[in-house]
Amino acid sequence: MIIVLWIVTGLLALLFVAAGATKATRSRASLQPRMAYVEDFSDGQVKTIGILEVLGGIGLVLPMATGILPWLTPLAAFALFITMVAAFFVHLRRGEGRESAPVWVLAGLSLAVGIGWVVVLAN
Repeated sequence: MIIVLWIVTGLLALLFVAAGATKATRSRASLQPRMAYVEDFSDGQVKTIGILEVLGGIGLVLPMATGILPWLTPLAAFALFITMVAAFFVHLRRGEGRESAPVWVLAGLSLAVGIGWVVVLAN
């Protein structure tokens, strides 16, 4: 069980770090062809979202891997879950509800990882 949890946590962390780094390092104009929703946000907001995703991805792995404040790992997972729920509402407001399946996959994985690490820490 713990091996599966680590694999899913690692993959989720990689996805969030990659997506966040893209948003944090590229201009809003260069993101717009692939991420149309960025037109609803300022450059600073897009960069902030990216930085938060990078920090969340790091927070999924680093605390538990080092044993330093391991409770931050499930906290990061739950924070990323909330982020994905907010992303769903952004897509819904834009009339992109049907295109939001990846958001729900990431939300579900984040929630599962958070619950998984809470169970591990409780035992």
